[in-house]
Amino acid sequence: MNTYRKTTMIVGILFIIGTVSGILSGVVTAPVISEATYPLNISASETRWILGTLFILIMGFPLAMIPVFLYPIFKKHNEALALGAVLFRGVLEAVCYIGMVISMFLLLTVSQLYEKTGAVGAANLQTLGATLIATVNWVNLILAVVFSVGALMIYTLFYQTRLIPRWLSGWGFV
Repeated sequence: MNTYRKTTMIVGILFIIGTVSGILSGVVTAPVISEATYPLNISASETRWILGTLFILIMGFPLAMIPVFLYPIFKKHNEALALGAVLFRGVLEAVCYIGMVISMFLLLTVSQLYEKTGAVGAANLQTLGATLIATVNWVNLILAVVFSVGALMIYTLFYQTRLIPRWLSGWGFV
């Protein structure tokens, strides 16, 4: 078990970074999203929006790296599931986070355009903003599926390898 100590430390640190960044993202962007003029008000809170969006990236990449670091351990027990975990919780999850971040940055651009043009293009910009919000929502739904499938693979691998107590991996299934 001591041979895995370095890997477990890295995975633990990545998990903490990802979790804290995800929470901070929600805390930072919540006041902007809750305003009545959202999404056209984003440019008024540009720094807050950029910071919250960057926290999503800071969350996504460490969380996507967890199965990559666990792969050498997991492949000894079930290579197919280990590859599946890397694909779903690594690659596809990272792609979803990137798509979400791109949409959020585009929302900022739409808000900046609204600020420059005013009421002239408000209807079109409101429609574009609503489309970008819908994109973020759809990516979140896809992310939930990708995360769930990948997490089930990881919990199965933890159950098989007994690297953590079986009750804990079983709790992951629940």
